[in-house]
Amino acid sequence: MNQLLNAGLVLATADEMTPRLFDLDFQLLADATLTLIAVIALFFFASYFFFNPAREFLQKRQEGIKKDIDEAKKSKEDADALKAEYEQKLHDINKEAEAILSEARKKALDNEASIVAKAKEDAKGIVERANTEAELEKQRVADDVKKEMIAVASVMAEKVIGEKMDGSVQDRLVEDTLKEIGDSTWLS
Repeated sequence: MNQLLNAGLVLATADEMTPRLFDLDFQLLADATLTLIAVIALFFFASYFFFNPAREFLQKRQEGIKKDIDEAKKSKEDADALKAEYEQKLHDINKEAEAILSEARKKALDNEASIVAKAKEDAKGIVERANTEAELEKQRVADDVKKEMIAVASVMAEKVIGEKMDGSVQDRLVEDTLKEIGDSTWLS
């Protein structure tokens, strides 16, 4: 048995002594399998507790950034719409101001025309009153001249005739005389 043991020991040392390609044995394979299982378990553990929250955090952040970009685009579109609306209002206000100024100019011209027309009417009225007053003054002066002529003619007739004449005879004589010489002769 000793020999058998010696032969087994020799064989065992010979096996240990013989070089193997990767030096694989059962213990190494068991250790590698356990390490692989531990790494896979650690990966799933880390994935569940670390990677998934990190992924969720990154996903939320990405969604937040996308939301912020969308809001910025919407705000920019709203700002552009407001700008266009204000530019349109400003354009409309400029048109309205021009229309108001045009209307004011038109009213001023109409007012000017009515003032000029009223002034012409007033001037015409003044000229007509002056003409009327001049005509009345002319008539009054003519009446005064007639009275004066009647008085002079009466005085002369009294001297010629030698008696006093009454007013009706004087008036008839003056009228006859004026008809003979005409109004234009003695007025000029």
